[in-house]
Amino acid sequence: MGLAEVLRRFGAAYLAGHRLSFSQASAWRAIVACRTAALGGHVECCDRCGASRHVYHSCRNRHCPLCQTRAKEAWIAARGRELLPVPYFHLVFTLPHALNGLVASHPRTLYELLFEASAATLSGFAADRRHLGGAAAFTLVLHTWKQDMGRHIHVHALVAGGALTPAGAWVAPRRGFLFPVKALSRVFRGKFIAALERERTAGRLREETSLTGYAWRPLLAKLYRHEWVVYAKQPLGGPAQVLEYLGRYTHRVAISNERIVGIEQDAVAFRVRDNGAGGKRRTLRLPGAAFVGRFLLHVLPRGFKRIRHYGLLGPAHKRARLAAAREALRAPAPKPAVIESVDAFMRRVARREWSCCPQCRRGRLMPVAAIAPQRPWQPSHGPP
Repeated sequence: MGLAEVLRRFGAAYLAGHRLSFSQASAWRAIVACRTAALGGHVECCDRCGASRHVYHSCRNRHCPLCQTRAKEAWIAARGRELLPVPYFHLVFTLPHALNGLVASHPRTLYELLFEASAATLSGFAADRRHLGGAAAFTLVLHTWKQDMGRHIHVHALVAGGALTPAGAWVAPRRGFLFPVKALSRVFRGKFIAALERERTAGRLREETSLTGYAWRPLLAKLYRHEWVVYAKQPLGGPAQVLEYLGRYTHRVAISNERIVGIEQDAVAFRVRDNGAGGKRRTLRLPGAAFVGRFLLHVLPRGFKRIRHYGLLGPAHKRARLAAAREALRAPAPKPAVIESVDAFMRRVARREWSCCPQCRRGRLMPVAAIAPQRPWQPSHGPP
């Protein structure tokens, strides 16, 4: 049981009443074909006992629950070189559900505005001398779901505890926490609404009725009526804990195969965490077509980057800025022998060096023959 089987079984019912975007069709095709004969593969043979097995190729789509482990490990290997020897803080910036309608019609624009407002808020607080007075180092990761796969738009921020001043000194937080949460939420709300107003007046939201003169004012009042949520967790530990924590969030998909506990005649049963009951697990059942529809809510627009780096970790001059931060902290550069490079990791993946024979437990499984795809594979064109 898994997401691919759900799409195979209930796909026709869903497609009878819905059209797919380019990204949704690509993700659907990839997930259904992942690790099947449709993508081809190779035959592996043990170099000791001669046992063989067929291994089919992965789709490597970022929405596929089967393909995230290797991508996550390679990404974390690269991030290990960028960690600083300071505590790290985890914050979450959440959009109110009143904006879910706009997200449905303009996902790329609203996601970009969320990144923009979150990054500007954190950078502004870090640059303020009342807090740190320098450049921060942080990563933002977009999530669009909650446990029942309903729409819940938020970004996770992993922020280094401190900032690099223009004079080259490292300033640590003074009060044991990074920034005041209530002030963060109000500044975040103001920056996001200002950016949304800019897009609205520029006409880049294509005649969205909820943004016209008569509808905009009630929506604006509704957005200002409630405090926006910025959640801050306790500071994390050392580099090992930070890397392990990163892996929980960076390459998640809307639902993992492990959470799908049953595929019934007309419904899908899956586990959810009930935050209102102390985080207890319970089983939720949805009609098959509704389950498919909820999953497709979270397929990102084509080419959209859901993991972004800012401040000292920004692409421009990252190496020089991190070197300056380590010098200010009197910390040595990361050892290449300890943290494996992404290229080396991917070469090991290609050679499958870790594959131990499940029969004799002593030999290594080596590729000996290719398996051609059973049908031409077109992951990006037409409906599934």
